[in-house]
Amino acid sequence: MPEVNCSIEATIRTVGDRWTLLILRNIFRGIKRFENIQKDLGIARNLLSKRLQHLVENEVIERFLYQEKPNRYEYRLTSKGRALSPSLIALMQWGDQWCSSDEPPIMLVHENCGSPLTHSVQCGNCDRDVKPGEIKSLPKSNFSKSAKEGLNVN
Repeated sequence: MPEVNCSIEATIRTVGDRWTLLILRNIFRGIKRFENIQKDLGIARNLLSKRLQHLVENEVIERFLYQEKPNRYEYRLTSKGRALSPSLIALMQWGDQWCSSDEPPIMLVHENCGSPLTHSVQCGNCDRDVKPGEIKSLPKSNFSKSAKEGLNVN
């Protein structure tokens, strides 16, 4: 595959299809064994194997032997995989707000105090929440010239 000059496109190539996101959701929730993931999602075994292998190759998850004869594995998130947590939470909360007419099926809460989680984008300098209209894209030196021409950097 050709190299991409967009972090969103590169992310989609790694974790962007429907099954991969649902597999990651399950692993985050503690459903880590092949049989359990397959049963929960109703995904074909060959498709699940392919998606898990892709995630292992991209170092998003690791495979751990939990049984011998026959060998059986569970899948655990790497630090790279755990770093996807805020993105999955944001997708879930977006879906809760915009794709459901009922009450959300799951509420994420802080284990220590029981308060619901929120997701926001914050400025790294002033720690204030930033709204979409307050974000500006600044191309860096490795950003392609052809892509810069179409970017609104006001």
